[in-house]
Formats: sequence, structure tokens, C-alpha cells
Amino acid sequence: MSIDITTAAKVAKLARIRVEEEDLAALAQDFNAILGFIEQLNELDVDDVEPMTSVTPMRLKRREDVVTDGNQQAKVLANAPDAREGFFAVPKVVE
Repeated sequence: MSIDITTAAKVAKLARIRVEEEDLAALAQDFNAILGFIEQLNELDVDDVEPMTSVTPMRLKRREDVVTDGNQQAKVLANAPDAREGFFAVPKVVE
């Protein structure tokens, strides 16, 4: 697949990037270089490659999943402009 100047202009318009007319040829050439690199990657056989999250084998740190109330009600309500009986108080919106 080859990108010409017309296609490069269309891509720039779709991406909402202003590209001057004299820069379209260089942009098309850059797109072609990117597509060439992608074609090289598509030639690789990755069927036996296991997906990984890091280049070094490591296990993510885990913690026990326990639900708590946080015991920080007073700290949270300290930021409220109006708090009553342990809750945020808001003005009445519906009559």
C-alpha cells in the first residue's frame, strides 16, 4: 500500500491537523515509512509467543480485597460546605 499526496491531505484533514501544501509530500513519505515498518512487523511469526506485561517476568503485587468504610468520615465531611448528621447537605432542588 502506498500513500500519495492526496491521501496524506485527506488523513491530515480527518485528524484535524493543518499541513501546508509544500509539506504534504514529506508527510506522505513518512506515512509510507510507517506502513513499511508495519509490513515488516506483519512478517514476524508470533504464534508461539506468550503475551506479557513486562520484558522481565514478574508478578504483580496483590493484596486482600476487603471492603471497608475507610474510617475517614470526619476528614471527608471537613471539606463539605454544609454537613449535617454525618452527611453532605445540599440545597433542595425539586419543589
